[in-house]
Amino acid sequence: MRGLEIARAESDAAREACFAIRREVFIDEQKVPEAEEYDALDGTALHVLARRGGEPVATARVVLKEEGRVAKIGRVAVRRLARGTGAGAAVMRWIEGDPAVAGVRDFVLEAQVHAVPFYERLGYVAEGDEFLDVGIPHVFMRKSV
Repeated sequence: MRGLEIARAESDAAREACFAIRREVFIDEQKVPEAEEYDALDGTALHVLARRGGEPVATARVVLKEEGRVAKIGRVAVRRLARGTGAGAAVMRWIEGDPAVAGVRDFVLEAQVHAVPFYERLGYVAEGDEFLDVGIPHVFMRKSV
C-alpha cells in the first residue's frame, strides 16, 4: 500500500498507538470487554504499527511460541478509515518478513469468522471447528512456511 509505513512499535508512544487502535476496533466497535482485550502477553509480545501520513491506521501483535518455531499473530486491527486499503494485508506480510520470525515454521491465528476470507487470501488455512472468544465466533488458522 502506497504511503504506508510499518515498523515494530518499540517506543512507549508507538505501543500506546497500537493499544489505541485496539481500543477503537475491539472495545468501542466490537464491544469486547477491556479486561479481555489487554493481557499479560502485551508486555512481551512484538507489536507492529502501520502509519499512513504519520497517522496510526493498523496494528497487530506477535507472540513467539515453541522456542520460536511458531508465531501466533493476534490483535490484528485496522481503523475504520483504513479498511479496504490493503493496510491489514500489508501488516500481515510485514510480520511474515520480519527478521524476528526468521526461524518460524508456522504462523497461527484465531480469526473472527467474518475475517476468514481475508486470511485465506494471505495463505492461511482454517483448522477445526468454530469457537466463541469473548462472544465472537472464531476459527483457528495456520500458514506453514
